[in-house]
Amino acid sequence: MGHSSMDPAFHELRPWNEGRLLGAKRALKPQQVWAIRFWLDQHRRLRDRALFDFAIDSKLRGCDVVKVRIGDIVAGGRIRDRAIVVQQKTKRPVQFELVEPARKTLFDWLERRGGTLNDFVFPSRNDYMGHVSTRQYARLVREWVTGIGLQAEDYGTHSLRRTKASIIYKATGNLRAVQILRGHAKIESTVRYLGVDVEDALELSKRTEI
Repeated sequence: MGHSSMDPAFHELRPWNEGRLLGAKRALKPQQVWAIRFWLDQHRRLRDRALFDFAIDSKLRGCDVVKVRIGDIVAGGRIRDRAIVVQQKTKRPVQFELVEPARKTLFDWLERRGGTLNDFVFPSRNDYMGHVSTRQYARLVREWVTGIGLQAEDYGTHSLRRTKASIIYKATGNLRAVQILRGHAKIESTVRYLGVDVEDALELSKRTEI
């Protein structure tokens, strides 16, 4: 179906993207990260808290977050301090740290979840041998951000991927460090990813003395 360009209603049709925020989603600020953690704890959503903490620390794409297996993050009955995952999109391995809050919630979740090293950390509700879908992950992120009063349109799963890298960049101005953490082949990709612009460059220049 559809409208002909000669239909009276044709010129009244609104573009599908009218009013929508397109492009990169916003990264979360530190206070928003802790607000979501508090909200999840308050609602006793242990799985979601573990998923959120893992997404923030790993800085992985949603398709990689949902497919992480227990063996990727567990060794000797404990959560690894450092893990490596091969990215689905680039086929490149990326290394990341899991800090104390993430290790604790992941341990608590896996203790309750059970499973073998080959099982997915975050199983599907419909197929316990499968993993949470990227669509379900996106719906969860929407719940989390709206739960603390943020606009759902401004945030998505990529917001979690960008958050820690954005915080590191703003604190240090070190693009090379972010490039390594993100697994980008080119520094230009990191620049585009962070949205580095002229104002950022001038601010970094201002803070650098030689």
